[in-house]
Amino acid sequence: MPLSTRYEDAHEDYLKTIYSFTEWQDAPITPSVLATRLGLAPSTVTEMVKKLAAAGLADHVKYGAISLTETGRLRALAVVRRHRLIETWLVNEMGYTWDEVHDEAEVLEHSISDRLLDAIAERLGNPTIDPHGDLIPTADGEVIRPEAITLAHCAPGSEVTVVRIRDRDPEMLRQLAEHHIGPGSRITLVTLSPTPVLRADNTNIVLSIGADEMIWVSTGH
Repeated sequence: MPLSTRYEDAHEDYLKTIYSFTEWQDAPITPSVLATRLGLAPSTVTEMVKKLAAAGLADHVKYGAISLTETGRLRALAVVRRHRLIETWLVNEMGYTWDEVHDEAEVLEHSISDRLLDAIAERLGNPTIDPHGDLIPTADGEVIRPEAITLAHCAPGSEVTVVRIRDRDPEMLRQLAEHHIGPGSRITLVTLSPTPVLRADNTNIVLSIGADEMIWVSTGH
C-alpha cells in the first residue's frame, strides 16, 4: 500500500472516531480518550491531531478537546456512511451476524469504490440505519439523530424501545441476538444494580456490568 494511502486511511480512522464519540452525546473528545479509542500512544495521536488541524479538518486547543471543522465533519460522515452500509450489506446479503461485521467493515471501508458503495446502497434500498441501529448518513452528509437515552438513565420498570446498541461488545451482541433483541424491540428494564436485567417476551436477561451504557432506547411508544 502506498504511504500516501496509509496516511489517508489513518486520517479517515481519526475523523470517524472523533465523530462517532460525539454522535450520541455532547461531551467532547480529548486526545487521551481518542488515543484509548484507537489503541495508540498519546504522542502518536497528538501528532496526527496536529496534522488534521493543519489540513483544516479539526480544531484543537492545547490540552483541550478536539472538534471537527465542517470540512472534517463531512469527511467523517462519508467514512461513517461507507462503514455502516458495508455492515448492513454483510448482514443482509452475505450471511454475517451483527457481532461479526465491525472488523470486516473497518477494512473494507477504505477499499471499495464510490460506484460499488452506491450499488450497495441501492441494492439495500438506501437504508437509514445499520444492524446496530446506528444512523447511516445520506450521500449528501445528512443525518438526523432520534431522541434516545441510554438504559443507565432509565428507571427500573420502564418499558422502552431499543434504538441503538453499540457494536464494540460482540459477546453482548450475541447474547441479545439469542433473545431476538435489536433495534425496534420492546423491552422492560427490571433493574440496573448490581447488573442490568432486561425482560423481553416474559424472559429475564442478565447483562454484563456496563451494558446499560451501551444500549440506547426511546421511552415513547
